[in-house]
Amino acid sequence: MASFNKVILMGNLTRDPETRVTPSGLTICKLGLAVSRTYSTKDGERKEETAFVDVDAFGRQAEVITKYMSKGKPIMLEGRLRFDQWESNDGQKRNKLSVVLENFQFVGGAREEGGSASGGSYESSSPPARETNPESRPAAPDSIDDDVPF
Repeated sequence: MASFNKVILMGNLTRDPETRVTPSGLTICKLGLAVSRTYSTKDGERKEETAFVDVDAFGRQAEVITKYMSKGKPIMLEGRLRFDQWESNDGQKRNKLSVVLENFQFVGGAREEGGSASGGSYESSSPPARETNPESRPAAPDSIDDDVPF
């Protein structure tokens, strides 16, 4: 059976990125994304619906997002869906669908200092859902800080 798991989203961060570093040194960043869609009803009334999506980023991508992104800023990302299941403290079974970030691109306007930027991107190999050895992935370019447009 063939399968394909790819998500492309563009929206605004709903909160500042939450970042932590594992004992092995892997940076993990959790962020919320609001993605809106505007449509017209049969009566011609324009409506908007918003989906709120949880996103997890790993490694260098997590570090870059933490450094340059904050609540309200737009981002375009590509990733894969992940289904998580757990049991809550009161014994109820819980589950949620989230996105594991694979690539992203900064979108939006100019620097606050006055320069202009149309966006920048950062791509890497697909990060694992649960990474045990961060040294096994190819290293990100050292010059990524010089390439970020804002």
